[in-house]
Amino acid sequence: MNIKVINRSQHELPSYETMTSAGMDLRANLSESIVLKPLERSIVKTGLFIELPIGYEAQVRPRSGLAAKKGITVLNSPGTVDADYRGEIGVILVNLSNEEFTVENGERIAQLIIAKHERAEWVEVEILTETARGEGGFGSTGVK
Repeated sequence: MNIKVINRSQHELPSYETMTSAGMDLRANLSESIVLKPLERSIVKTGLFIELPIGYEAQVRPRSGLAAKKGITVLNSPGTVDADYRGEIGVILVNLSNEEFTVENGERIAQLIIAKHERAEWVEVEILTETARGEGGFGSTGVK
């Protein structure tokens, strides 16, 4: 699939690191570093603008290494870039660690995953099909 992109950063376009990678790393496009204090959040721009085909979304997700090693994650994970959005892709980073974290220009800050999606149409009914699980939620299917 081809996706139109404008790259206003000085960084290379996101790419898949391996043949089986689902996501591409997004890089911070900064004129100066951003310091995130503990529990602080900031929208970090990427310099990328995309045009997705109808029926697709781009999901912005955390990088597992950044989350595990530094406590930095994407606040609204996954963030969704809709097919009709034409603005710059921004990443809402939050620092969940106890230490300050400095986001540098060019740093890999998140992953971008392109995903096909369906549009649902609601069908109002009075009764839903019964299942063994029923109304159980929030851990109700686990072993007790």
